[in-house]
Amino acid sequence: MPEEKLREVLDQIARKVTEDSVGIRLVQREPELGSDICTVHISFRQGFRSSLSLRADTAMLTHLTQSMLKEDSVTSQDLEDVAKEYLNVLCGHIAAALYRATRVVARFSVPSFHRGTYSPEDHREQFVLSYVGDRAGTAQLVHHVPTAREGGEGTI
Repeated sequence: MPEEKLREVLDQIARKVTEDSVGIRLVQREPELGSDICTVHISFRQGFRSSLSLRADTAMLTHLTQSMLKEDSVTSQDLEDVAKEYLNVLCGHIAAALYRATRVVARFSVPSFHRGTYSPEDHREQFVLSYVGDRAGTAQLVHHVPTAREGGEGTI
């Protein structure tokens, strides 16, 4: 799939899933992420050799968590659990869209949560979609591809 088409698919899904599931409207912009950020990462384990990361500041993740749990007071564990579940849902929609476009079945790993910025070893950032939430915070959806081309399944 051409990179521009993949960007478009990921952007449309990120916006729709976020607004439908938690009522946060994402606007694509080039915001600066602050120093208080977290990264949730997931790798495609079948079908594709790429991975996705969601980097978000705690304001965005807190708002996401409060909206999902319908609670004003949330813990750091709540924040981690909701961020992982959110990326899991997002990737389910992405895998379905990629299947419709390529007829390749994609499976992905369990999401991992990291304080600060995380990038998988032996991968590079192919592109970054940057967002500002309509209520609070900033986020980035990052598509990673392997740095060295190996045999087997292709990247997206």
